[in-house]
Amino acid sequence: MKVSITARKFKARDTLKDFINAEVESLQKFYDELNDVEVILSFQNNKDSLKIAELIVKVPGQTLTATDEAEEFEIAVRGAVTKIERQLEKLKAKRTAHVPLEAAPEVIDTEEEDD
Repeated sequence: MKVSITARKFKARDTLKDFINAEVESLQKFYDELNDVEVILSFQNNKDSLKIAELIVKVPGQTLTATDEAEEFEIAVRGAVTKIERQLEKLKAKRTAHVPLEAAPEVIDTEEEDD
């Protein structure tokens, strides 16, 4: 899994990058086939200076996105990761609930025909 971190209009600290990598690595326990994760950090310069974290997760056949905003980047990243976890759980449930035709048990006709 490749993780890329983009900080818009500022330079992210190494401690923040380490925190993001740890949070993103925790996603692998929910879904094994993660290809690529992109984390985009930005902030709004208004009174509260809201920090925004956006996660873009690529899995085979789909792209999942989540955005969260908070007063600290760590809280925003954790919120976005939680949203992605829920999406991955739903995706995994859909894929495991579908039983392929080859794996379905055979139906054997046990009725005797009366002549």
